[in-house]
Amino acid sequence: MGVKRVMLLLMRLVIIASFFAPVAAVQASPAGQSQVTQLFESMTPEERVGQLFLVTFTGSDSGSESLIYDLIANYHVGGVVLLAGNDNFAAAPDTIPEAHKLIESLQRIEWQSAATNQVDPVTGVSVDREYVPLLIGISQEGNGYPTDQILSGLTPLPGEMAIGATWDPNLAEQVGAVMGSELSALGFNLFFGPSLDVLETPNTEAGDLGTRVFGGDPYWVGEMGQAYVTGLHAGSQNRLLVIAKHFPGRGGSDRLPEEEVATVRKSLEQLKQIELAPFFAVTGYAPSPEATVDGLLLSHIRYQGFQGNIRATTRPVSFDPQALSQIMGLPQFAAWRQAGGLIVSDDLGTRAVRDFYAQGGQTYSRRLTARDALLAGNDLLYLGQQVSSDTVDAYQTTIQILDFFTQKYGEDPAFAQRVDEAVMRILTMKQHLYGNFTLARVVTDDAALTPVGNATDVTFNVARSSAALISPNALDLPAVMPVPPQVRERLVFITDTAVVKQCSTCPEVPSLGIEALQEAVLRLYGPEGDNQTSTFRVSSYAFDHLQQMLDGKSPPYIETDLARADWVILLVTDATRGQPELISRFLAERQQLLRDRRVILFSFGAPYYMDATDISKLTAYYALFSKEPPFVDVAARLLFQELTPLGASPVSVPGVGYDLIAVMSPDPNQIISLSLDLAPIPGPVDPQITAEPTAVPLFQIGDTIAVRTGVIRDHNGHPVPDGTVVRFSMTLTGEGGGILQQVDAVTSQGIARSAFGLDKTGLLEIHATSEPAAISEVLRMDVSSSGAVAVTVVVPVLTNSIEPTPAAAPVASQNDYVTNAGYPRFNGWFVAVMLLAGGMWLTYWAVSRLKGVREGIRWALSVLLGGLVGYNYLALGLPGSLAWAARSGLAALLVITFLGELVGLLAAWTWHQRVKSKAQ
Repeated sequence: MGVKRVMLLLMRLVIIASFFAPVAAVQASPAGQSQVTQLFESMTPEERVGQLFLVTFTGSDSGSESLIYDLIANYHVGGVVLLAGNDNFAAAPDTIPEAHKLIESLQRIEWQSAATNQVDPVTGVSVDREYVPLLIGISQEGNGYPTDQILSGLTPLPGEMAIGATWDPNLAEQVGAVMGSELSALGFNLFFGPSLDVLETPNTEAGDLGTRVFGGDPYWVGEMGQAYVTGLHAGSQNRLLVIAKHFPGRGGSDRLPEEEVATVRKSLEQLKQIELAPFFAVTGYAPSPEATVDGLLLSHIRYQGFQGNIRATTRPVSFDPQALSQIMGLPQFAAWRQAGGLIVSDDLGTRAVRDFYAQGGQTYSRRLTARDALLAGNDLLYLGQQVSSDTVDAYQTTIQILDFFTQKYGEDPAFAQRVDEAVMRILTMKQHLYGNFTLARVVTDDAALTPVGNATDVTFNVARSSAALISPNALDLPAVMPVPPQVRERLVFITDTAVVKQCSTCPEVPSLGIEALQEAVLRLYGPEGDNQTSTFRVSSYAFDHLQQMLDGKSPPYIETDLARADWVILLVTDATRGQPELISRFLAERQQLLRDRRVILFSFGAPYYMDATDISKLTAYYALFSKEPPFVDVAARLLFQELTPLGASPVSVPGVGYDLIAVMSPDPNQIISLSLDLAPIPGPVDPQITAEPTAVPLFQIGDTIAVRTGVIRDHNGHPVPDGTVVRFSMTLTGEGGGILQQVDAVTSQGIARSAFGLDKTGLLEIHATSEPAAISEVLRMDVSSSGAVAVTVVVPVLTNSIEPTPAAAPVASQNDYVTNAGYPRFNGWFVAVMLLAGGMWLTYWAVSRLKGVREGIRWALSVLLGGLVGYNYLALGLPGSLAWAARSGLAALLVITFLGELVGLLAAWTWHQRVKSKAQ
């Protein structure tokens, strides 16, 4: 028996050594290897098993009597995931400090229990424990409830679709940096995200991912994912493990992962082209260590036709070792996995998992589910079950799983081997986070919380860059909405609002307030802003009020306000509660009420819920993609035409015929530029030395000419995706001419390259096409056998161009005293008041000295009244005033107020003369 144990130990050490060598090359220094190896060898089977599990618990009590304390101190669990649904977070304004305190207390439990010698209950021998930091995880996707766990205190960051609509990886990196910085400051070291699902075909009926994705094109999802991951690592200073989800990709599924195990009908080859491509971008194809994820969250999803047989369906890939090994065996994943990449199971306690086992006629057991997940290839097992004083059964189940794994570890060498492999990966990742395991390296200081929540400028930049005009076309918008709301027009806002709570006992707060847009409008354009509207001319209602009105249970005022309104503005956040159907019903049943009114729809969620008929009834339809406060401000600015929408939808919108594949193809209304692909010539090292002019390259028979395109643009003006095919052609002109060579190349960063051998004399031309863009510049050379010749560039003229893309409207310069529309600002009002006060005082001083105090008061009041009439003529936008004020600014304001004062002075003189004549 002793020999058998020795052999088992040697076998495990050999397995560990063979696994660990490639990991060390990427993740750890030789000193780190030694530390992890020594730590592993000192751990008991119970400690090794505990490292595999991520658990949850209810409440925020981590005292010595709590169940979470027991799981950490006595069962050595490796990590904890905090959830709003488990009441782990306190209400505002204590959310952030209390979360920081809770995370520190959890880490201290592990530290103190490791420092305390424990007695083995079997042998009675005192056992020393090594301190291994906990993984503290969170899923914080942005865009508030329900995809954020922390609802207040952090910077309100946008959801992924809003980032995708900017088409700017730099903004994605900035958002990731803010997220990484703030979460790591709180003490989190495990981040579930970003989502790299590809929403190829939007599903408006069920299982809709909505704004939780970057978009519908795998290339751009990968680009945004790379940037976001880079930001997470940089912002956290590499103290955050980034676990991309939902691997292998759920964009093509028709169920949410929490509800049911979805089935996707795709082969592995099809998955490689769409679903897996963004995950390639952050693993094997990642351009840098910072852009490489630390792990993948393995989703519960099945594939039909995975190996080409359409009648064969896998088990959920999270429980199917054959399917998962086939995916991880792809070259794009193999090296990443070999270098220590983690596989983390999705929540093993969801209803979807329970229902799947029940449907298959299997006995559902949490122990067997966890075992199946480990053997399938998951390293970290997310139990996702509540553990609290009032859920003893869940706590006991967790203990049973841990005991079951420990027992099986001692009885089954193959199982023990799989546990050891996973534990080595986990320990290596933790060592990569902290180096030496000390509490001081793991917990964060309270001072780190100071900047948390203050990076709203990043969110505003995303909001401004992502806002998209869905309908009408940008060229048609000035015709249907030539001017913004005017000062005498009435506005009614109808908002899709819902109340949410940070915890079960926390106060309710609106996810998007009923008066959110109204307040933004009044703040920016009301009396204290640009004075383009008034408080008594705006009113706000909720979708519930609209529902009651349509059902004949009309609440007070809504129908009256709609009848008086000039503008009706609808704000929708998603489709979870039938909001698109309610809007459709409103537009159909109240056509008379909405006639001759401008109806604006702002979508703060996904843009594809409305159909073509409903969209045709709207004056304008804008997509904002996120409902955080900066996006509401941008909506107000769009309404008043202060901003031009710069974004474009990153997903297809069937209601307006916006097909993402077509939109991202090369724009035919462009001339593809061509140039010689020459190696860059280094400039002089000494800046005082003038660089020599670049010699003109010459070519002759036998040479090779390398060429490249400029950046080829798609229909939205962005570089086309990598892999877009470009065909280069070399032709011989003149009699007997034709195509000599054709080469197909693909783009990288929007640019394609090719090369041709010069083996014929004559007038040669090189041009390029990328369907449907068919016109390019032409490289022309007259090659002869007698000498070298230069290349000339011929620029053609577009004769069959489609309607050119309009240039962005120039932003009008801001005047400190009047708005662009001509209304007085606060500064203008203040100057007018000073002018009125000065004129009134001078009049009183002069007249009172000549004709007495009583007459001075009369004349001064007349001047004041006349000046006010003049000022209000402008403030109310009466005929002719606004255009003059918009052109002349402060001068117009002063002149019209002064003229009013003169009229008042004339009226006072006339009144005085009439009184004087009557007295005589």
